[in-house]
Amino acid sequence: MDFLPVFMNVRGQPVLVVGGGEVAARKTALLQEAGAKVGVVAPELCQNLLSEAEEHRINWRRGHFTPSDLDGRMLVVAATDDQDVNREVSQLCRKNGIPVNVVDNPELCSFVMPSIIDRSPVQIAVSTGGASPVLARLLRTRLEAAIPSTYGRLAAMVERYRNEVKARFKDVTARRVFWEGILQGRIAELVFSGKDDEAERALQKAIAEGEERNEGEVYLVGGGPGDPDLLTFRALRLMQQADAVVYDRLVSEDVLNLCRRDAERIYVGKERDNHAVPQHQINQLLVDLAKQGKRVCRLKGGDPFVFGRGGEEIETLMANGVTFQVVPGITAALGTAAYAGMPLTHRDHSQAVVFVTGHLKDGTMNLNWKSLAAPNQTVVFYMGLKGLPVICEQLQAHGLPQDTPVALVQQATTPRQRVFTGTLGTINDDIAGREIQPPTLIVVGHVVKLHEKLNWFRSEEQIRRGEH
Repeated sequence: MDFLPVFMNVRGQPVLVVGGGEVAARKTALLQEAGAKVGVVAPELCQNLLSEAEEHRINWRRGHFTPSDLDGRMLVVAATDDQDVNREVSQLCRKNGIPVNVVDNPELCSFVMPSIIDRSPVQIAVSTGGASPVLARLLRTRLEAAIPSTYGRLAAMVERYRNEVKARFKDVTARRVFWEGILQGRIAELVFSGKDDEAERALQKAIAEGEERNEGEVYLVGGGPGDPDLLTFRALRLMQQADAVVYDRLVSEDVLNLCRRDAERIYVGKERDNHAVPQHQINQLLVDLAKQGKRVCRLKGGDPFVFGRGGEEIETLMANGVTFQVVPGITAALGTAAYAGMPLTHRDHSQAVVFVTGHLKDGTMNLNWKSLAAPNQTVVFYMGLKGLPVICEQLQAHGLPQDTPVALVQQATTPRQRVFTGTLGTINDDIAGREIQPPTLIVVGHVVKLHEKLNWFRSEEQIRRGEH
């Protein structure tokens, strides 16, 4: 190791920053976050530091650095653009045994400033020993994505009960096993989902009983429209820790492949007029798996509460006393609009947007056609591909002109995305003979005209044809 990783307690301690520019301001802010009493020596200050000095949050000595500025300092940061001054500060600090950091000059440092993931009291530092601060920041960004901000609250709760656990479990190994169960199980998930009081009660019960019972839980996770990069951080975390994954046909293969490799996968795909597993059986399946003590990811395309029947599923879970979480996802309409260059609202074309399912529970299309045919709005039909002739006929019958633009977007946000455009009067003939596969959304409204102008996403087919 080039540097020994340590965490220093500078709270309430006098530290010095030499320099008054923007870099010095950033280092000052970091030291202040750690609770240090910051003194700054510089002939002039940038606006940020000047405001800090005027409000007495830092102690500023106007002038050039002198050796006496080091008196009583616990730590020093040199952040001037004068290398001679930086070298002098470094040499004097080393001579006097004061830890010193010289910004962007590792050879003059006795310690370096890492990139920090702050989940206080949990802190993670990433350092390249000054070799590449940019790389350290990139690595920090990846860790930020993988570590929920709520880990700090979890750590604080653990700290409050350390002594109780130590008294309950005399053996070090027993304590380790207990805490591993807590930190990887249901109690941690309760904290992550904002149920801190319930988590604390469950922890108290686990301590009293001497173990954390393996209770199952269901995660209703929105898998988004297909592009795995559109998943939320929470969705990805829960997908990767679930023991079983219950998924349908609208979940893309790329998204499904991000689930834990050894998790049990159960396909319950449904198509119109061909339900592989009826909904009431899916509801009961989730209950049964959770009652077996499993963490169950109910992975849905789009969002669980937008034509995803998530409400029906959690009604059954609640009736059976099963703990659950709901993780929103980017619904198909939003993904389609973004990746096909068709803003759902636009000042010149549409002042409202309506999401509607192309068939109802009884298999009919008895929709409120009058409201759907209102002018200056965008209507997005889910599951409407088979009913397209009826949709076009009814919208025209209720007042929309036959030249109203229509788009069909197949497998939106994925490399297999295809867009077919036409009008209410022509779209059925335009797609005759084409093999259009679900999931396909239908977009009706004048925003469709913006597709050619605003489309930025190229599918595999477009790339193959050399289209831009």
